[in-house]
Amino acid sequence: MPEFSHISGDRMLDLINTVEWRLGGPEREEDLTSYPVVLTWCREADLLDAEQQTRLSHLAGRDPRRAAAELQGVIELREHAYAALFDADEAAAASIAAAYREAVAQAHLARSGSGWAWRDTTLTLETPRHRIARGLVELLGRDDLDRLHQCEDALCGWVYLDTSPRRNRRWCVTSDCGDRNRSRAYYARQQARRRSTQATARQD
Repeated sequence: MPEFSHISGDRMLDLINTVEWRLGGPEREEDLTSYPVVLTWCREADLLDAEQQTRLSHLAGRDPRRAAAELQGVIELREHAYAALFDADEAAAASIAAAYREAVAQAHLARSGSGWAWRDTTLTLETPRHRIARGLVELLGRDDLDRLHQCEDALCGWVYLDTSPRRNRRWCVTSDCGDRNRSRAYYARQQARRRSTQATARQD
């Protein structure tokens, strides 16, 4: 059973969604609470295989300070991605570009099927951040970002690519934010109808 949600249509957008109630102020909750948790997300997103996850977990145990710094680096990249996509923040995009340059400097191109793909020269604690940086540049270069949407719940803030035929998807998860907001709207209508009935009765 996955520990993270993968509902956005792009694994780097799933990374942005590793914050609960992004728009909720004091209710906001961080999901990436430790370096091993980052490794778990990377494994679920197919950025690491099981062996790499185990090796990096051992490395983190031997150097917890460096692992903690990498955790913060991943979180910063995630927030830069959100700012670039939703606030058109050029400084955030520049930070992603700088992280990308660092990442490709530690990698080489290798054959992958009929094409080529980046391969890290060595596996280090920086590897998850480097792979995320490369993934974020791929995300920013997608040609369907006109379908990028943010959940219309007032507090949620999760993001996704709206691939519905009519481009009318309003909620990150229909059974979660969708049902909650429909229930809230129904309750508001009932209250309004009750107040209207009471006001009419008083007039009579």
